[in-house]
Amino acid sequence: MSVKVLIVDDSALMRKLFTELFEKEGFIVRVARNGEEALTKAVEFEPDCITLDINMPVMDGMTCLAMLKKLYTCPIIMVSSLTQKGATITLEALALGASDFVLKTGGTVSRDISDLEIPLINKIHALTKTGKPQRPTTKTPPVVKQKVVRSNKNVPFEVVLVGVSTGGPKKLEHLVANLSSSFPAPVVISQHMPASFTNALAKRLDGLSPLSVVEVDSKMPMKPGTVYLAKGDADLAFSKVGKDVFARPVPSSPSFLWHPSIDRMVDSALTCYKPLSMLCVQLTGMGCDGVAAMSKAFKEGATTIAESEATSVVFGMPKELIEAGCASFVLDSPKVASKLNALCR
Repeated sequence: MSVKVLIVDDSALMRKLFTELFEKEGFIVRVARNGEEALTKAVEFEPDCITLDINMPVMDGMTCLAMLKKLYTCPIIMVSSLTQKGATITLEALALGASDFVLKTGGTVSRDISDLEIPLINKIHALTKTGKPQRPTTKTPPVVKQKVVRSNKNVPFEVVLVGVSTGGPKKLEHLVANLSSSFPAPVVISQHMPASFTNALAKRLDGLSPLSVVEVDSKMPMKPGTVYLAKGDADLAFSKVGKDVFARPVPSSPSFLWHPSIDRMVDSALTCYKPLSMLCVQLTGMGCDGVAAMSKAFKEGATTIAESEATSVVFGMPKELIEAGCASFVLDSPKVASKLNALCR
């Protein structure tokens, strides 16, 4: 069955470029010039997915999004600009219920959409669950047939490592808001996102959490009760000096497909922490970033949590960890924070 996509954009050029891209992919396409027109066409056309521009006349994308969630339910991908203001508004859209976003890297209107073609097509396939293959990663996750049990349950967890992608910001909001104010371990998060967005996300999460949330934009010591968000357009690595562990941003490696890389974060953590003291969390996202490294950590005694299919926006990353036999727990996302509180008390 063909995927039906509604394009909502006030730019005739963007509507044309998106239409050509989607029809080439075999999608059935309709267009709307503003939010008001989108409401009518959504009900009439019944799309499987909507791409929604933020800045439009008559009715802007944010107002349209709020009304669409009441009139017609389907995955909505926000089309944003790569600016600090665009990041803040996009995060608000994700909190309101948008599924994901793509960036107009050339500005509000651009004749070159080559940078977003593959990510946008992949996201539509993932969100509509059409199962079309995505670009492969550079790693093949190992298959573990038997669960490894922590040999010493009295070893306290010294770090919590969280990997997340599509649908992540809303999941992270709930997670950090519900961690105990006396949470005893540092929490380190890799969310696939550009740099201007991770800065805005860190500030947003900091306002919601009883813990301090910071973006790792320089070398930082790991402190209990602090949440560290990996900087976008880079990767995160750990180093150890004596007994002190530090996190720092490092240039993104071409050996990893997604950034900030979850696999690289967990691999690096294994050089500084004993696996028994590591707690790894794999949340919603397409692809399999994090699976190889978390599987390795699990085999060596780490505890892992994978989000359930029931609550995943895209069940790619957690599904891969579960199918590898490397998930200690499979939980709905609203239960993850309470499990972390219980495990780390």
